[in-house]
Amino acid sequence: MSNPLLDWFTEEWNKYSAKKLDMGKGCIRFKKPEDIPLKLIEELAKKVTVEDYIAQYEKALSTRNKN
Repeated sequence: MSNPLLDWFTEEWNKYSAKKLDMGKGCIRFKKPEDIPLKLIEELAKKVTVEDYIAQYEKALSTRNKN
């Protein structure tokens, strides 16, 4: 299943950073603070509504509680 926001982010990453994307399920890893592409993170934050964030959080909690 494709996630449009994830697809957008990984595609945009190369435009904003020369570093290889090191990403887990819930994190993006950086070796140095100056490696963080702040403009891209800003754009990402604008694309996620509070309602979407809460829905994802609740989904993650319900999945975690089932295990």
